[in-house]
Amino acid sequence: MKTKISIRLSLAFTLLLALGSCNKLEIKPTDIIDPERGFRNLNDVNMGLIGVYALVDNSLMTINSTVSDEATFPVENTVGNSDAFRWLYNASSGSVTSLYYTYYRAIDRSNRALAGLSALTVNPAETATANRYRGELLALRAFLHFELLRAYASAYQPGAMGVPYMLESKIDYPERNSFESVVTLAKADLAAAKLLLPATQTDKTRMSRLAVTAIQARLALYEKNWNDAITYASEAIAALPLATKAQFPGLWTDANDSEVIWKMKRVGTTDSRAGDFYYRQIGDIVLYAPAFKLINTFDAASDLRYPAYILFDAGRAGVKSKYLVKKYIGGTASAPGLTDIKMFRTGEMYLIRAEARAEAGGDAAGDLNTLRAARINNYVNASFPDKNSLIEAIYLERYKELAFEGHRFFDLRRRNLPVERLAADAANASGAVLLQTTQAQYALPIPLQETQINKNTKQNPNY
Repeated sequence: MKTKISIRLSLAFTLLLALGSCNKLEIKPTDIIDPERGFRNLNDVNMGLIGVYALVDNSLMTINSTVSDEATFPVENTVGNSDAFRWLYNASSGSVTSLYYTYYRAIDRSNRALAGLSALTVNPAETATANRYRGELLALRAFLHFELLRAYASAYQPGAMGVPYMLESKIDYPERNSFESVVTLAKADLAAAKLLLPATQTDKTRMSRLAVTAIQARLALYEKNWNDAITYASEAIAALPLATKAQFPGLWTDANDSEVIWKMKRVGTTDSRAGDFYYRQIGDIVLYAPAFKLINTFDAASDLRYPAYILFDAGRAGVKSKYLVKKYIGGTASAPGLTDIKMFRTGEMYLIRAEARAEAGGDAAGDLNTLRAARINNYVNASFPDKNSLIEAIYLERYKELAFEGHRFFDLRRRNLPVERLAADAANASGAVLLQTTQAQYALPIPLQETQINKNTKQNPNY
């Protein structure tokens, strides 16, 4: 297409010169949308915004299940790629690198929409809508960069290599921003977004002030900014209480969205199904099962999370796993595995505040006990002799509460702890029971194509 157009233009230009014409020849491309006309009004901006949301998925959840200690690779899974589970991934492994391109596409869309919005002359009556769209786009840009940081930073500390923070859509060869630089830029985007988003925005499928607050709390936790983590987590907790015991099971079947701060809505037969990663309907194959290590942490008789997260099916005989991930089965028999993706919940906010308070020397046991009491029948408050035992209890609770939600691998990295599996959880994975903090795979690789094309992008160590 481009070659033909170039030839035609050259011939036409030569002919015009021969005729002595002074007319200008301008041909607009017909196979793409002209950027100058892509955002003609606020409806176009909203369509661009929806295009950003469309690329937000559950990839970090599945990556965490694959490379951490929260799942096992069953014998019956003869159709899946076990390399990632066995920590054999490298810079060419799409199972751990495809997110990089997906989220940078989303960031590029957000920057294009922001530029288009800035170029519009907005009717005063539409100013509030324009501000809301700008706030959503800024919040999404910050969130997407933060998710990439969690996945691909060489470490979660100042001076570590982070990811390029793109503030505009352009062809460039950016270097990797430092960890602290990404945090600073994301915080600026979130602060600006929060001022623009209206208090009346309560649609949980789109960015709201409360969603921004939740992102700020999680970001502060990774930054180890304990005061900010406490402040933002407290703000979120005050705005949205924990699910009651009666509500909690229905949260995972989409019967209700209690304590959900922000979610990705999944409807119909064309949307991706989060549950398909764990279970394949065709052939009745469990692709990833709950780790026995995780199962052993629950009191099955009293913990509401056990029957909500884990399914035991005694009827699955032979080599088939009797344990299945139930969290993403959904509530529609005609579309098993179809369920909303819960991006932020109040339960996480309690755990963020508990950890931050423990690190800052405050009363963290109260938050931990409050969460446990909401999830466990007949729970008796626990006390902890020292900070270390309290921190360990909080991380164990994160392992249970946030299982299959995209946190476990990153939580271990935040504490510089190895990934350790039970032998039973690696029986079908060549004994992959230990990932040391010094191994290359302890940090996910930057895609090979990225480092080949962009010579300014350095790879994570040891790849």
